[in-house]
This record gives sequence, structure tokens and C-alpha cells, in this order.
Amino acid sequence: MPVELDVTNPESVYAAAEHVGDLGVLINNAGILIGESPLTGDLDGMRRELETNLYGPLNVTRALAPIIAANGGGAILNVHSVLSWLAIGGSYSVSKAALWSATNAMRAELAAQNIQVVGLHLGYMDTDMTSGLDVPKISAAEVARLAFGGIESGAREVLADDTTRAVKAALSGDLDVLYPQSVRQGAA
Repeated sequence: MPVELDVTNPESVYAAAEHVGDLGVLINNAGILIGESPLTGDLDGMRRELETNLYGPLNVTRALAPIIAANGGGAILNVHSVLSWLAIGGSYSVSKAALWSATNAMRAELAAQNIQVVGLHLGYMDTDMTSGLDVPKISAAEVARLAFGGIESGAREVLADDTTRAVKAALSGDLDVLYPQSVRQGAA
């Protein structure tokens, strides 16, 4: 039975949740890319991005986690981005970094309810959002295989491609390597 759902509208989410009786795995995959500059971009666009990419998964998880818990537990998979860790996507990176942090908080809070929370990080997946980009992309089928493999193995994070693994590994390094453009002119 199709159910209308707007992840940015809590009333819509809770109305849809009333139709869910049994749920073992929730995948939070809704997302938009606006990519405004945090300093000069349109704040309304940035808010829309945060509403969809951060508050959307929070709304859905708040409505559906109790159902998963009531059924004995399960898993929640939040789809992030390599840009959760690399601030080159403007407001998109801000929204995905916030989702990454929220995912970590959810994981800690929901563990006692036997709910596994997994963060799925990837670079470019072959979707409508990336259709205009001439870059290597991972297929949706491969991402799904990796995501469900991660859930089955009890993973906390799934890093779906080489770019994502390289960026995650670089996080403990020198920020000047990740962001060479941020080195102040004349700085010693």
C-alpha cells in the first residue's frame, strides 16, 4: 500500500508511521544537494538542505525506531557522503556532517533497544543527483550489497568506495593536506 511521506514534515512522517506494523530495517536515504556557501549562500536553501538531509532522517527515525524496538530490534542505516568528512560541498557538507554526528548519537542511544545504527558513506553513486557529473560512480546495486553486508556483519560504518576510505584515513592527519586552500597567505 503506497503511503505519502514528506521527511521534512513530522506530521506526515508520523501519519505514515501509523501504517507500519512490522519493521526490521529502516534506510534513511532521502537527500538533496544545494551546496550553498556557508558564508555567502542563500540561507533558505541551506535550511531546506538541513531539513531534508538532517532533520528528515531524525523525523523518520523518531517515528519508526519505537516500532523497530517493539519488534525486538533491528537496524537503521543512514546514508551519508564522503562529504560528511570533507567540507568542499558547502552546505551539503554541513548537512551530511551533521547527519554523521546525529548518527553517532543515535547509535549510542538506540543500542540498549537492540537497534544497530549504521552510517553508509560513499562518494559518487549512479543516481539522478549525479547524472550530470562525468566521474566514476558506484552502482546502486553495489551500494545496496555493501550496505546490507555491513548490517549483517554488525558494522557501525560502511565505507563504500576507495575515495571514501582514503578521506576517512586522512582525517587524523594534517588539515593542511585536506584543505590546502585554507592555508593563510604569509602564514609560517
